Amino acid sequence: MNRSKKIAFFDAKPYDRKSFDPNNKNFGFDISYFDAHLNEKTVELTCDFDAVCVFVNDTLNKSVIEHLIEHGIQVIGLRCAGYNNVDFKTAYNKIHVLRVPAYSPYAVAEHAAALILSLNRKIHKAYSRTREGNFSINGLLGFDMHGKTAGIVGTGKIGRCLISILKGFGMDILAYDRFLDEEYAKDAKISYVPLEELFEKSDIISLHCPLNRETEYLINKKSIGKMKPGVMIINTGRGKLIDTQALIEGLKCGKIGSAGLDVYEEESDYFFEDRSADMITDDVLARLLTFPNVLITSHQGFFTTEALQKIAETTLGNFKEFFEGGYLKNEVCYKCENPCLKKQNKRCF
Repeated sequence: MNRSKKIAFFDAKPYDRKSFDPNNKNFGFDISYFDAHLNEKTVELTCDFDAVCVFVNDTLNKSVIEHLIEHGIQVIGLRCAGYNNVDFKTAYNKIHVLRVPAYSPYAVAEHAAALILSLNRKIHKAYSRTREGNFSINGLLGFDMHGKTAGIVGTGKIGRCLISILKGFGMDILAYDRFLDEEYAKDAKISYVPLEELFEKSDIISLHCPLNRETEYLINKKSIGKMKPGVMIINTGRGKLIDTQALIEGLKCGKIGSAGLDVYEEESDYFFEDRSADMITDDVLARLLTFPNVLITSHQGFFTTEALQKIAETTLGNFKEFFEGGYLKNEVCYKCENPCLKKQNKRCF
């Protein structure tokens, strides 16, 4: 392999460098880190590079991809599982797109469980009170999770990890997935049900499905109307799984009892950044932050030592496979509309 392949690394944070630099000793790539997001304004930085490495809030629309192709970029490496920020129609047959399909399902599932526990037992409110010398427990009433019903939308690796955790609390589990795995359901002692039934019967709903045409705004005014009064909604998947305006209306009228969000549909200007000295100009996000029964974290569900190690290893391994001309097991393409899982050992193009 050519040891001097140059990779432009966008939206680089200090923790990215700490995980990628040690791992890169085994690969020998020439990595240049850029703090900025990749977008129309920064794409010119990619001149003279062989590849780009991007994250969830980088922009890979038609204009950006066309510029990457003009600059001779051969491959885009996503250091994440999701790829809804990529214009695959433009990329198809012109530039390869690789991703990290799995890093630590435990990390995201455990964060979802943390949101559930915090919202239920009002841990975030109790912490603020006691820091100010207020030791009253009035208003901190929760409920026993034992015997309640959790609805898990998406039974991939993360969904299954959360199911295992919640079963440990003695919860009943209803699951929905486009692809039913009856053997898993039997072994895990859970039930697959239609989505409407899951909405109607669940005390807690947690989203672990990919974002695509079918799942965009899965949680909307109509679906919220079918839910139990006081339902808890957890989203550690993608922001656009939830229609935020409908969520706000559900919170205002009390239909939704609480919401835990690690993602937000317009998060790119805020999440992963320090905006503590700035006014929040996103009125929808500002409104969400006023609800005492809403807990928002800044897309940190993946953020564990183990997950960062796996992301670095897989991302650099993906680049190695590409530059050595091997089979790209983690490629995503417009033709497939999903990760390429072809049986034959060859690339999509």
